[in-house]
Amino acid sequence: MQVKELSEKEIWNSFIAAQKPHTFLHSFAWGEFNSQMGKKIFRLGVFQNDELMALALILKIDARRGTFLFCPHGPIIKDLNHTETILSHLTEKLKELAKEEKCDFIRFSPLLERNEHNQNIFEKLKYRELPMHMLHPELSWILDVSKDEKELLKGMRKSTRYCIKKAQKDGIEIEKSTDIKDLNKFWEIYKTTAKRHGFVPFSKEYLEKEFTIFNKDNQSLMIFANCKGKAVAGAIVIFGPNSGFYHHGASIREYDKLNTSHALQWAAIKECKKRKLNFYNFWGVKEKDVSRKHPWYGISLFKRGFGGLEQAYVHGKDLPLNWKYWLSWTIETLRKFKRGL
Repeated sequence: MQVKELSEKEIWNSFIAAQKPHTFLHSFAWGEFNSQMGKKIFRLGVFQNDELMALALILKIDARRGTFLFCPHGPIIKDLNHTETILSHLTEKLKELAKEEKCDFIRFSPLLERNEHNQNIFEKLKYRELPMHMLHPELSWILDVSKDEKELLKGMRKSTRYCIKKAQKDGIEIEKSTDIKDLNKFWEIYKTTAKRHGFVPFSKEYLEKEFTIFNKDNQSLMIFANCKGKAVAGAIVIFGPNSGFYHHGASIREYDKLNTSHALQWAAIKECKKRKLNFYNFWGVKEKDVSRKHPWYGISLFKRGFGGLEQAYVHGKDLPLNWKYWLSWTIETLRKFKRGL
């Protein structure tokens, strides 16, 4: 096998479309977005006798705690029987690249099923467990939207179904937009949500560039829940070749009793059906038995109410390359305990 740079958008997107991964973090657009946000990116293809076997989008992350190469929700592999060989060749290539880029470690957030076989592959290659959970989901909640609307409603929790119908009766109106000017509305709601829940929000520039880049190919959409003409909840949905992804959400607490978030999700589900996609990905959730005190308990319970299945991926992996890795490991371990994760 050979690992080579692959910059052709059509080849990249065609390969992704054929595999239909449950992620958009390996799309060509995600690479473009990260490049525009100032990150150095590398698009790598793994070939066997000129046949493209896998893709790996690599981001160079410059952080205070260390510099590293990061593969988000990847690599995307054509034939999983070759996973170990592909990861082995890719690791050797990344070691060379890391030396050139003066990186301290290599990090993978794999989109591989969480099982002993896949875990062992990384162990053989000397990878170790990531000290804390990544922003990219390792446990996703995914709904098959190929069913008709009646079946989808029937598969929901009774209270979720009630909230959707109640929002309609209470006059909550849905608005969809691809106009970047409407991001101002989302931003105002998003800021209040971040303050209420105590998380660090993405910057406005981040949201604007992400939305604009994916919108070039009609792959992003803003959905608002309006009460008497005022946007009181919003969501940014990203679309891939087979799925829609709930990536950003926000709401104003005073209007939560009107079930605006339920109305938004139902609108997103119907949009996926309209686009003839098979899945709607609610993005990350926590395990069912997680403590009620966990910061993700409420949102996970909410997402599961719409019906669907969970997809668990291998926990993030690090390959230390020098002593500086342990500084990063220490900082991230402390953050994990501080945030109650």
